[in-house]
Amino acid sequence: MVRAGLSPERLALAGAELADEIGFDEVTVSELARRCDVKVASLYSHVRNSHDLRTRIALLALEEMADRGAAALAGRAGKDALAALGDVYRGYARAHPGRYAAAQLRLDPEAAAASAGGRHAQMTRAILRGYDLTEPDQTHAVRLLGSVFHGYVSLEAAGGFSHSAPDSQESWERVLDALDALLRNWPTPPSG
Repeated sequence: MVRAGLSPERLALAGAELADEIGFDEVTVSELARRCDVKVASLYSHVRNSHDLRTRIALLALEEMADRGAAALAGRAGKDALAALGDVYRGYARAHPGRYAAAQLRLDPEAAAASAGGRHAQMTRAILRGYDLTEPDQTHAVRLLGSVFHGYVSLEAAGGFSHSAPDSQESWERVLDALDALLRNWPTPPSG
């Protein structure tokens, strides 16, 4: 019997809230059932297993970040757009650490194709149009930005910058300045 009020969408949201509270790696159907004060069997009417629940949380997080990114990028170009998107990822990771971790979940090809992951790549490519990069350099730059944003956010969340000066915000701004300079002066590939 399906409990009134439960749905895959509501469980994904409740799971996302739980992930922010206890960490994404700790989210299971059993833990969510305890938090929802229902029997585990009640949740299996809506999600297949813990992997399905975790995938739904990841999809939710990717969608939320894509929506925030699109709103932040509206009307921006160049370094302003670069900083806006970077700030979206950093701000989301600070406000929703479990959801941010969920967004890093490796999805199966079908789930990945249906996810907002493509929107993230499109937003990054839109920023890069302001830097006049062509393929394959555009793909290299998309990967670079993702790596730097995720790396910085992950190190900051782990406390890697909290015991030394200058302040992390100052470093973040310098990182964005450096990325802007690199994108404006993208190196040409070696000949031959």
